[in-house]
Amino acid sequence: MKLIRGMLNLKSQHGPSVVTIGNFDGIHRGHQQLLRQLCMAAKQVQLPATVIIFEPQPNEFFAEHATVARLTRLREKIGLLKEAGVDQILVLRFNDKLAALSPEQFVEEILVKGLRAHTVLLGDDFRFGYRRQGTFALLQEIGTHAGFVVERINSVQQQGERVSSTAVRQALAVGDLARAQSLLAHPYSLCGRVAHGDKRGRIIGFPTANVHLHRKLTPLTGVYCVKVYGLEPEVVYGVANVGNRPTVDGTRTLLEVHLFNFQQEIYGRAIRVEFMHKLREEKRYDSFELLKQQIFLDAEQAKIFFGIGDHERL
Repeated sequence: MKLIRGMLNLKSQHGPSVVTIGNFDGIHRGHQQLLRQLCMAAKQVQLPATVIIFEPQPNEFFAEHATVARLTRLREKIGLLKEAGVDQILVLRFNDKLAALSPEQFVEEILVKGLRAHTVLLGDDFRFGYRRQGTFALLQEIGTHAGFVVERINSVQQQGERVSSTAVRQALAVGDLARAQSLLAHPYSLCGRVAHGDKRGRIIGFPTANVHLHRKLTPLTGVYCVKVYGLEPEVVYGVANVGNRPTVDGTRTLLEVHLFNFQQEIYGRAIRVEFMHKLREEKRYDSFELLKQQIFLDAEQAKIFFGIGDHERL
């Protein structure tokens, strides 16, 4: 798979291609259907399947201080698009210049000159160009004159609801992990590298793997039963807290995972944490002793959830 960062890095060999455009935040079932059809269409005409994404996402650019929680960071998104079989990803920096392009300019500079689009597949809610003035009908009209075909991919419905990134966020916000998993077709996860922390977990007998999430808002907070991948050939089970750690006056959101039956030093290791069940909301405690007691109860509950017979504190 080829990763193209910005228009300046587009080369002649990157086109012509079959293209889709969007945020693809979370890569949910609707995205997955669109990507399958993109890859099939590209294979039929023996051209690369190309996905255009934006960084930052447009909603983050326009609402810098009140942005919605991002489901997937760029690195995670690229990995999921690669797994979906995409041949090329064009990452466009969303800035004032890009936001100011009219729909016609967007098509001419990016789709026609840049990627020499053969076919463009779009979801039914896609808008583009200055102030989202570009519509599916307008793109079809432009494509007729520019020489590319535009095809609509209908949204996926589930239990009478349109599958969307917003629906996934709403499910995660209320702790409905089963609903989020159904929309995503896999458990929701967060990825990152294990970093050094303040070692308070070791002091109270519960060492944790700390992961900085590098995002303004996280789509979920609280205490969870989790599966951790990337440390062993098999999954490692644990209990995790996502939040600001109010008991120790934390100032930024952190993912802390206490791993069961695991003693290795793992600083710098990349892990993926799957959220399987929510135990409770994050809470401030008046003392470390009360916090320790609650973490012990959380760990016991998580072990019971996973069917781990040894309930001793590790």
